[in-house]
Formats: sequence, structure tokens, C-alpha cells
Amino acid sequence: MDRIVLKVGSAILVENQQINTQRIESLAKIISTLREKYEVILVSSGAVATGYTELKLDKSFLENKQALAAIGQPLLMQKYSEIFKKYNILTAQMLVSWHDFDSRKHTKNAQNTIEVLLKNNILPIINENDVTAIGELLKLGFGDNDQLSAYVAHYFNASLLVILSDIDGYYNKNPKLNKDAKKYKIVNKIEKHELESEATPNNEFATGGIVTKLKAANFLLENNRAMFLANGDKLEVLSEFLLNNNHIDGTLFKRD
Repeated sequence: MDRIVLKVGSAILVENQQINTQRIESLAKIISTLREKYEVILVSSGAVATGYTELKLDKSFLENKQALAAIGQPLLMQKYSEIFKKYNILTAQMLVSWHDFDSRKHTKNAQNTIEVLLKNNILPIINENDVTAIGELLKLGFGDNDQLSAYVAHYFNASLLVILSDIDGYYNKNPKLNKDAKKYKIVNKIEKHELESEATPNNEFATGGIVTKLKAANFLLENNRAMFLANGDKLEVLSEFLLNNNHIDGTLFKRD
């Protein structure tokens, strides 16, 4: 059974500064179906945004952002647990940091945990350990869940990373500013200048934008793995791609 990683961002989970439980419901439904064919690992943003629904702290201060993550992470996991339980899916939380992929011992421990969870049909839900690691991760250029999910896919031996975002794929120019923008269906190589553009997240709780997604894709391409970028509001695209091998939308990053 192939192993895949699904990453869902704050732009999908958060709407009007609230967690969108309907989208989590849709996500649970499709994951339930995907698990008949794949081993699934979920990487989820949204802890800070969930915390903000309970306490309106200024997110421009690192300590406030860490506090919001501490408040929001258990609340977000509770939502996941309640909704996924309707589909007979038991969830497990894993908080990771850079050191978990920079230490042979830590990486092996995390890999062992993933294998036990998947062997017992439990859905691992992974997030970065924002409470203690944000400052360090940002300093290292690893402070977003797009690149984190690429590391998860690589080190936990998944054949494919799927990033569900608020965009339909990767375009040759910003489609929100250029009506003539063209979407790439398949990308085999990412040029250096594309990786050096400024990150432009569309949601105030998001930390990435297209650049962090390209960096994630580039890391996987360099490690002979694939990534699929699609709109999280159009889960039929994901379903067609993974269940019917029908690429109707989205962008696939893969080696020739």
C-alpha cells in the first residue's frame, strides 16, 4: 500500500478567523475513502488560528504567537478527533521540530512511532512544535508547514505529498493579478529565481504562500519524490487524481 502525506493549510482551515468545521468534515470524508487504498499521514496548520478564536493576542509578537499555538493546538486536535471519529478514524497528534529531522536518533524515534500508528490503522496528525520551535525554525528558514510536510513525506517514506491550498495550482504568474496567467499541469524542475521570490500568503494566519510550496516541491524533486498542489475547496480534484488516476486540475511536481 502506497503512503501519502496530505498537508492542509490555515487558508483552508480558517475562515473569518474561525476554524471551518465543514471543511474538516469534508477532509475526514475523503481521507476515509483514501485510506482504503493508501496509508495516510496528515500535516495540519491552524493551531495559532484556533487559539486566536479564544484569545485575541497580537500575532506580530513571537511570544503571543507561541501562546496562541499552545491554546489552539489541543482545541484543534479535539475538533479533528470528534469529526474523524464519525468515520471510525482514531487520530494521534505528533508535534515535531527541526531537530527531529536533524538528528539520526530523533528521526528514527519519529519513524518508529509513525510505523506503529499506521500499522494499527491510526491517522497521524503532524504539526510543528510552535510553542518552543518557532524562533529556531524561522532562523533556519524552516518555519512553515509546507516545507515541514516535505520533510515528513521524505523521512517517513511517502511516495507523494499533497498540499491542499487556496489556489488551484502553480501558474506562470499571479492569477489574481493577471487574467492571462497559465497554470502548469506538470513541473519537472524549479528554477532558482522561483525559489527566491517573496512569500505572499493570502490568509493572515498563513506563513507561506507559493514560494514555500515551491521550496517543498524542490526538496522532494531533489529526493526523487513527487508533490501535487491542488485547491482544498475542490476535493474532487484530489479524489480523481488519487483514486482514478485522472489529472483534471492542480499541478504535479515530479521528475521526468
